[in-house]
Amino acid sequence: MIDLSTLDLVIIILLFVIILSVGFYVSKTSGKDTSQYFLSGRNMPWWLLGLSMVATTFSTDTPNLVTDIVRTNGVAGNWVWWAFLITGLLTVFVYARLWRKSNVKTDIEFYELRYGGAPARFLRWFRAVFLGVFFNMFAMAGVMLAAIKIGEVMLGLEGEITLLIAGSITLLFSSIGGFKGVVYTDFILFFVAMVGALGAAVYIVGLPEVGGLEALVSHPNVADKLAFVPDVDKKELYITLFIIPIAVQWWSSWYPGGEPGGGGYVAQRMLAAKNENHAIGATFFFNFMHIAIRPWPWILVALASLIVFPDIASIQEAFPNISDDKLGQDLAYSAMLTKLPSGLLGIVLASLAAAFMSTISTHLNWGASYLVNDLYKTQIKKEATEKEQVQAGRIATIILMVISALMALAMNNAKQIFDIIIMFGAGTGLIFILRWFWWRINAWTEISAMIASGTISMLLTFTPLGETMFGKAGWMPAYYQFPFIVVVTSIIWLIVTYATQPESQETLARFYQRTTPGGNGWKKIVAQMTPEEQNASQTPWIVPQGILAMLLGCAFVYGALFCTGYFIYGETTNALITLGVVIISGVFLLKVWKRLKEIAD
Repeated sequence: MIDLSTLDLVIIILLFVIILSVGFYVSKTSGKDTSQYFLSGRNMPWWLLGLSMVATTFSTDTPNLVTDIVRTNGVAGNWVWWAFLITGLLTVFVYARLWRKSNVKTDIEFYELRYGGAPARFLRWFRAVFLGVFFNMFAMAGVMLAAIKIGEVMLGLEGEITLLIAGSITLLFSSIGGFKGVVYTDFILFFVAMVGALGAAVYIVGLPEVGGLEALVSHPNVADKLAFVPDVDKKELYITLFIIPIAVQWWSSWYPGGEPGGGGYVAQRMLAAKNENHAIGATFFFNFMHIAIRPWPWILVALASLIVFPDIASIQEAFPNISDDKLGQDLAYSAMLTKLPSGLLGIVLASLAAAFMSTISTHLNWGASYLVNDLYKTQIKKEATEKEQVQAGRIATIILMVISALMALAMNNAKQIFDIIIMFGAGTGLIFILRWFWWRINAWTEISAMIASGTISMLLTFTPLGETMFGKAGWMPAYYQFPFIVVVTSIIWLIVTYATQPESQETLARFYQRTTPGGNGWKKIVAQMTPEEQNASQTPWIVPQGILAMLLGCAFVYGALFCTGYFIYGETTNALITLGVVIISGVFLLKVWKRLKEIAD
C-alpha cells in the first residue's frame, strides 16, 4: 500500500473533473435519438475513431494480462493476441467498406439484413443477449478485476470501494454522453494512458534493482523470456503459443476487438465513420497502434518484475494483505507501480483510471446498443419512440455495470477470462468471414455454430470430459483442445448449412444490392436478378487486392513491433533489418491501398 501525495490526488481528481465535464457537455446532443446516442450521427473522422479503439483496448486488465503472459511464457506468449492482427487487417482492407455500406446501427442488426424469417429474428435478439450481456460482461468483469487488484495493491482499498469510485464516474459520463461522450473522452484518455504507461516503464527500468535496459535484458531471470517466437524444441509451448494462434485462432474464434470479419465495438466505430475511407483509416490506425507500439511499455514492466518479484511468493511476501483468491502472476504489474515517485504515481494512477473508464464506457455503450436496438426495439416495445429507446439505453447501461461488477468480485485471474472467451467462440469465426462472400451461409449456420461451440466448450471446461480427453492422462495433448473444438464445431455447422434451406432469393438479393460484396460466391444469386438489378449492383472483386494489402500490412505492423523490440534489446543489426522490412512493406502497401481505392471508386 502507498500513500498518495497532494499532487497525486490533484492529478487524479482533475482527470475525473475533465471526463465528467465532457460527458455533460455532449449530453445535450447525444440524447436526441438512437443514431446520436449509439453512433454520434455517423459523422466521425478516422483519427478520432482510431484513437477511441486504441483507448478502449488499453483497459486496466491488459497490462495485467500481458504481465501474466510474459512472466509465464515470455514475450513470445503474446502471440495469443498478436495473431489477431491478421483478423484486424482483413477487416481493414476487406470488411470495413462492406460494414459501412450495410448502413445498420449495430452489427447485430446485420442478421435481419443478411438472413430472413423467424430464424433471423431469433438470431438477432439471441446474439444481442449472448454478446451484449454474456460475453460483454465477461470482458468488463476482467477489466474490473484488474482495477480491484490495483486498488488492493497500491491503495489498500477493498474491491467494492474501488469499483464504487471508478465505476460510478464511468457510469455517469457514459450513460449521459452516449457514444459521442465515449469517443470524445477516449481522445483525452488515450494520451493520459499512453503517458502513464511510458512514464512507468522508463522509471521502473531505471530502478537500482533493475539497473537500466542493458542490465534488464541480460539478467538471468529475463534472458530466456525475450524471444519473439517460442523455442521449436519446446514442442508443446511452440504449438500452443505460436502455431495454433497463427494457423487457427485468428480466423476461427470470436474475441472482442478481434472478431473475424469485423464486429462488436470495432464495427460500431466503422458504422459511425463519415464514409468508407474513414472507416478503413480508423481500423488500420487502431491495429498499428494496438500491436506495434503500445505493448512495449507493459512488456518492459513485466520483464523488470521478474527481477524485483521473481515469483508469486515474493509478491505475497511484499503484500501480505492481498487476498489469496486475487493472488497471481498478473499482480506483478500493480506491485511494480508501487515503486513510482510522487507526481509520476499520480499520472500513472490517472492513466490506469483512464484505461478503466475508456474500456468500460465503450463496452457499456456497445452492449446497451445491442439490448436497445436488437432486443428492446424488436421484441419488447416495437413502437418505442426515440426518446424511450435512449432512456432504455441508459437503464441497460446501469444494469450491465452492476452485474459486471458483481462478476468481477467473484473472479481471480485475467488470463482465465481471456481463455474462457476464446474457447467459447472457437469454431464460429469462419462463418463471420464467409457470410459476406458465400450465399449458402444461412441463419441456421450461425445458430448451430453458437450452440455447438458453447456446448462443447462447457463440457470440456466444466466437466470431467475435458480432463479425460486433454488432461495429464488424457487421450490427446492439452494443446489439441482448442483445434478439437474448432473442427467439431465447423463440421456441425457445415452439415446444418447443407441440411437446411438457403435464404430466399429476395433476402439474398437485397443483401447483395446493399453491400455489393462481389465474387464467385454470389454468382448464382446475381444470375437470378433482373438485368436492371445486375447493372445497379455491379462491383469489382477487391478481395485478392485486399488479401495482398492484409499480408503487406502484417509485414509492416509486425516488422514495426519487432524493430522496436530489437532496438530495446540493443540488437542493432536485427533492428535495422526489420526496419528495412517495415520500409519496403510500407511502400508496397501504400501502392496496393491506392489501387484498392481506385477499384472501389
